[in-house]
Amino acid sequence: MYNSGRIIAGLIIFAAIAASPFYFNMGKVSARPELKLDTPVIQGLTEKQCVESKEYMRANHMQLLNEWRDAVVREGKSAYVSSNGKKYNMSLQNTCMGCHSNKTEFCDRCHKYVSVKPYCWGCHIAPKEKKS
Repeated sequence: MYNSGRIIAGLIIFAAIAASPFYFNMGKVSARPELKLDTPVIQGLTEKQCVESKEYMRANHMQLLNEWRDAVVREGKSAYVSSNGKKYNMSLQNTCMGCHSNKTEFCDRCHKYVSVKPYCWGCHIAPKEKKS
């Protein structure tokens, strides 16, 4: 116990260094991205309704896509009945990307914000976006 002063000082310095990222980011707010829902397809729809509610899709879209993938590939099913009773084709490219054709403004913004690299485009062909 002859070096207790140095040990305690070292622990305090270590704790300060380990906690420094939290101190530097304290009070900073990272703004959520604004989604661009102004694609020509969405603007042309009379009823602007996704396969599920906005809240559900924000929280669970990846789980839904994984369920669709498993149902289509493993079980051979291709129809999805939403909570409101409407029937949809289980297809990322035809159902989802049919309306959300602005991948860089819609998908990529949120994925970048939450630091996620989805593996969708390992199997699917990334949509070509039209420059407007």
